[in-house]
Amino acid sequence: MTDDSRAGVVLAGGFSTRFGEADKAVAELAGTPMIRHVVDRLGGVVDDCVINCRDDQREAIESALEGSDLSLTYATDPEPDRGPLAGIQVGLEAVDAAYAAVVACDMPHVDPALLDYLFERARGRDAAVVTLEDGWYQTTQAVYRADAMARACETALEEGDGRIVTAFESIDVDLVEESELEDVAQRTFESIDTQAALRDAERHLEG
Repeated sequence: MTDDSRAGVVLAGGFSTRFGEADKAVAELAGTPMIRHVVDRLGGVVDDCVINCRDDQREAIESALEGSDLSLTYATDPEPDRGPLAGIQVGLEAVDAAYAAVVACDMPHVDPALLDYLFERARGRDAAVVTLEDGWYQTTQAVYRADAMARACETALEEGDGRIVTAFESIDVDLVEESELEDVAQRTFESIDTQAALRDAERHLEG
């Protein structure tokens, strides 16, 4: 493994209660499962991708991703729905690369150009994470050094703190200001976690 090797991790294990009874990971957006949009966009910057999901989701997700150009690995949660920090840990532990772009399955507009930029910014450090104009960290559309972030996630969870930002306290993070991202698609950080958001995204793609 070289220090500049890249992979992707897609987080799909949450129960998505705000979305309703359906699993948003495989909900169709413009005729294509939402997770397929994410994986196809990751294909522009990585060759391998780990899908983090629950056991009960795997069959439907495998069907949604059938024929993908990426080499896919599935890393199922030992305990369901422990939160995104646990999902990141499980996904990164299955990665066979130095760095991984971690993206939530409900972010179908993710811009490959952003991920490519974050891979470059993370080089030689443990992470590259965008800080949004409202002060939040964009933790589920970020690049992490796989081994370092997996250990940091494990430590935070052992201490009983499930916040992703807690893991940042023990790694070297390059914070990227949102104002620096002039050439990145405006909708890249939009998440589709409700049926209303799905309908809005449908209108955007159709337009």
